Amino acid sequence: MKAVALTRYLPIDDPSSLQDVVLEKPAPGPGDLRVRVEAVSVNPVDTKVRAPKAQVEPAPKVLGYDAAGVVDAVGSDVEGFAVGDAVYYAGDITRPGSNAQFQLVDARIAARKPASLDFAAAAALPLTAITAWELLFERMPFVFDGGGAGKSLLVIAGAGGVGSITIQLAKLAGFTVIATASREDTVAWCKSMGADHVIDHRHALAPQLEALGFPSIDAAVNFADTDRYWQVLGELLAPQGHVGLIVEPAGALAIGDPYKAKCIGIHWELMFTRSRFRTPDMAEQGRILARVASLVDACRLRSTQTQTLSPINAENLREAHRRLESGRTIGKLTLSGW
Repeated sequence: MKAVALTRYLPIDDPSSLQDVVLEKPAPGPGDLRVRVEAVSVNPVDTKVRAPKAQVEPAPKVLGYDAAGVVDAVGSDVEGFAVGDAVYYAGDITRPGSNAQFQLVDARIAARKPASLDFAAAAALPLTAITAWELLFERMPFVFDGGGAGKSLLVIAGAGGVGSITIQLAKLAGFTVIATASREDTVAWCKSMGADHVIDHRHALAPQLEALGFPSIDAAVNFADTDRYWQVLGELLAPQGHVGLIVEPAGALAIGDPYKAKCIGIHWELMFTRSRFRTPDMAEQGRILARVASLVDACRLRSTQTQTLSPINAENLREAHRRLESGRTIGKLTLSGW
């Protein structure tokens, strides 16, 4: 089968970092789906795994942690899926990724793709939707059905992949959503996702929030620089507020005042935790994706896809990584077809 694999841990402008390769078609284990991959999307985790490092995993290594495709084979223990089903999923960072014509994925973390979306639009959703859902409605003490009513949520980096879907889910849950963005196009994108207000992260946040009538906020999610916003979010959050984080800090975080004084809840989210540690509730990710698909098909949630490259090959994946690392992408970038 065709695949794009990491052969050496080098900067993305070195063409030997990602290469087109031919690999054996994998055989499904008892709990696996084997999926014929039709489309994938890129995420910051791809570039982090690809980046040069002191200790490397054996090459070639297939990256890719978002996919949509068609079930080609099912393992002996799989229930609820059949050959020919169109599915989508974010995969498992401990297994070969989605940048291959065929991929094995644990059936518990997959779901049927939204019927109203093509494969590329569906591939934009899984990793970010699971991340946002788990953070808001499982790590933080809110529920999807009305749990944000009367509450304010600040979304740092609202135009990114996770920010885009978080804005939508938070609005459906009833939050008043304030997103941060700094360019005309990113401000417009956040508003199109449903943000009630957009403030500029290049300037002090507190005066902008005050001007909007928010002397404090009930909750915040930081999808950008954990260190940069740590102190300011502690000051902005109301007593007994909550902060959600996904980006590893560069250094130690001071969790004393104002966090201690205000009894602020600190919540980490990593969507690979369930699959990496084989937690008893792994199937919850499949259920989240099924719920997301139903919201999409009911026209309550939209794909965050903004760009598509075709076909899926090393040249286009290198370009996708380059755009992602520029820090100027909006929503999700997908790749489609072989």
